[in-house]
Amino acid sequence: QVQLVESGGGLVQAGDSLRLSCAPSERAALQFMAWFRQVSGKEREFVAGIRSDAGDMAYADSVRGRFAISRDNSTYTTFLQMTNLKPEDTADYYCAASTRWVSRWSNPFNYQHWGQGTQVAVSS
Repeated sequence: QVQLVESGGGLVQAGDSLRLSCAPSERAALQFMAWFRQVSGKEREFVAGIRSDAGDMAYADSVRGRFAISRDNSTYTTFLQMTNLKPEDTADYYCAASTRWVSRWSNPFNYQHWGQGTQVAVSS
């Protein structure tokens, strides 16, 4: 069972930047990596996704232009660079991975592996 270890969350002010990292415990054939976020009492929301060869990327409309997902194929670590953070970005952020082809990136049920989450809090 692949474990995903997230890091990089924290408390920042609006307009600041953060970079989240997601490192897998082993070099499994992870075809798709994604970041989701969740606010207590709400459904988990897709933020960004990337295919293993970094050829395709996708973003939620709410973060497009402010967040960038990338992947280091030498370490299989996936990053989420977040800039111009807003208070509405406050959430627990989760890394997700799939060893199978994902047709709908935004569906959390398409991912078999999940990290424990890292908290991001943005104050106004």
